[in-house]
Amino acid sequence: MADSDSTSPEADADADSDADRSRPARAASERAEMDEVDTEALRKQVEEKYDFDDFGPADMAEMTAEEWDVAFDEDSWITGDELLDRVTRDLRNRVSTRDVFARIERHQTPPRVLAYSDEGYAIVYPDGSVEGEGTVLRDVKPTVALCSMDSYDVPESVPDNPLPEPEAVPEGGGELGNRMLQVIAGAQLLAGLGLLAGGVLAVAGVVGGPGANIVALFVAGLAFVGIALVLFFTVANARLSDKFRAEEYRDRLRAVGLEDGERPDFVPELAPKNGGENSENDETDEAAV
Repeated sequence: MADSDSTSPEADADADSDADRSRPARAASERAEMDEVDTEALRKQVEEKYDFDDFGPADMAEMTAEEWDVAFDEDSWITGDELLDRVTRDLRNRVSTRDVFARIERHQTPPRVLAYSDEGYAIVYPDGSVEGEGTVLRDVKPTVALCSMDSYDVPESVPDNPLPEPEAVPEGGGELGNRMLQVIAGAQLLAGLGLLAGGVLAVAGVVGGPGANIVALFVAGLAFVGIALVLFFTVANARLSDKFRAEEYRDRLRAVGLEDGERPDFVPELAPKNGGENSENDETDEAAV
């Protein structure tokens, strides 16, 4: 007679089948829990590593893609026209303070921001994606990342034309400092010549006596004259450097089309994505035109 407590082979098979089906679900659940733990651990590391109250482009450049994903909520990012407006204002502000050299254009059809210089370009799209090349791309990427965060304050009042006209660039600054150095150099030169003249008169016996230190007069005089010549050379070199820098800046301004209105050849044509031709209204709010 069969044992009533024993189970049939079919029941055992069904139990094994149920166990096999439950294993992937348990494994997936365990992996999800492990991933959540890893994400929380990485988030704590990011919070300790970065100061988000003073988060800047340098921090953004250092942050990895994994750190960015755990640090910021994707649903809270600013996109669309608001992002492009914030990027435009922030870039124009950075151009006006000489942190970035670029010509900034805000296009409407379709919406995008174009930034370009004589060494590269960058195009920013409403979803926050950026394409381009050169130093401008390197400067624009952190700006887009910062402007996409609601906690980042973008300047409200910025100049519409942050780049000056080439002929409006002065030869150089710091003229007050140069004149102060000239006055000091002049005083040093007069003192040195006076000491040398005193040494000559002491040798001739006109001034001084047996206790006069003639060598000290000559040494001190030569030292003062030498200092004066060094200061005069410093002023001359500073003025020459300012002149060359100003001319180089004018050349860069001309290269980005401030005089003829033409973009550099390497900047791509910005035809609308869905066909058609650009209209004159496509470049509203264009800076430095």
